[in-house]
Amino acid sequence: MCSCHLSIVVPLFDEQENVAPLVAEVEAALTGIDYELILIDDGSHDSTFTAMQRARRHHPRLRLLRMARNFGQTAAMMAGFDAARGRYVAYMDGDLQTDPADIPRLLERLQRDRLDLVNGWRRRRADDALTRTLPSRMANALIRRLLGIDLHDHGCPLKVMRAETAKALRLYGEQHRMLPAIAAIRGARIGEMEVHHRPRIHGRSKYGLGRTVRVLIDLLLVAFFQRFTDRPLQLFGGLGLLAGTTGLAIDGWLTVEKLLFGVHLAGRPLLQLGSLLIVSGILLFGIGLILELQIRTYYESTGARCYALRENDDEGEEREDAHSSDSDV
Repeated sequence: MCSCHLSIVVPLFDEQENVAPLVAEVEAALTGIDYELILIDDGSHDSTFTAMQRARRHHPRLRLLRMARNFGQTAAMMAGFDAARGRYVAYMDGDLQTDPADIPRLLERLQRDRLDLVNGWRRRRADDALTRTLPSRMANALIRRLLGIDLHDHGCPLKVMRAETAKALRLYGEQHRMLPAIAAIRGARIGEMEVHHRPRIHGRSKYGLGRTVRVLIDLLLVAFFQRFTDRPLQLFGGLGLLAGTTGLAIDGWLTVEKLLFGVHLAGRPLLQLGSLLIVSGILLFGIGLILELQIRTYYESTGARCYALRENDDEGEEREDAHSSDSDV
C-alpha cells in the first residue's frame, strides 16, 4: 500500500457542479505537497459520481469512494478517514465555501506547535445570518459551556489532524460537527486558526434550522460521554438518590400530618408525587447500576482501557539506567 504526506477527505452529496472546481482548487493550493484527494459520494441523486470519475481521468491523485446509499455526512467522513493513507488528514466540505488554500497554513501550524488537530475558524462567515450564523454561534457557545473546550467554531468544515487522531475517532449520527470536542475528550491537543469563508456558488445548502435539534441531542450525548462514560452510576445513582430522598421526605411529611393532625390524604396530589419520586429513584439507581456493570463487563471482555497514553518513555528510562550503570563502573 502506497503512502503520502497528506490525505484530503471530502464527502459529497448532490454536488456535481462543484467536483471539477474543487479538484482544480485543491491541485493549485497544494503545489509541492505530496497528497491524495479522497472524494466520497454519499449516495447522491445527481451525477456527482460521474463527475468524480471524469475528474480522475485528468488527476491521478484522486481516490473515489461511493457509499451504498446516503448514510449521512458523519458516516462518509469516517469512510474517508478509514481509507486515508497519509501521515496527516485534512477534512473539508465539497461546497467550496471553505478555501483549500488554507490547508497548508493549518498543516504548518499543526507541525510547528506539535498539535493533534487544528480547527478552522470562520470568523467572517458568508452565510445567512438568521438561519446559519446565529444558530451556529449559539451552538458553539453551548458547546464551550457544557464541554469546556474553548473553540470559536466547532462546526467549521475545514480541519487538519494527524492520521492517528482521525483513525482513532468513532463518530455516529450527526457528530461530525463536534469532531474537535470528541478528539479533545480523547486527549488530543487542539488548536484553532482563522480561515476564509466564501458564499456558495453552485448547488444548494443541506444545512438549516432543522438540524439544530439534532445538534443539541448529540451535544448532550457527547457531554454524557465526557463525564460519565466509565462511571454512569454517578449520574443515574445521584439522580435516583435525589428523587428517592425527595419522595420519602414528601411521604414522610404527609404521614406526620395524617397521624398527628388526622389530615385526609386520599385526594392530595402530593401523596402520588411522593410515591412516584420514590419509584423513579429506585428505577434510576437500578439503571445506573446496570450500566455500571455493563461498562465493567465491556472493559474486562474487550481489554479496552478507560485512558489514553500520549507516549510511553520506558525505553528512555532504560537508557538512563544503563548510562548510570556505566558511570558507576
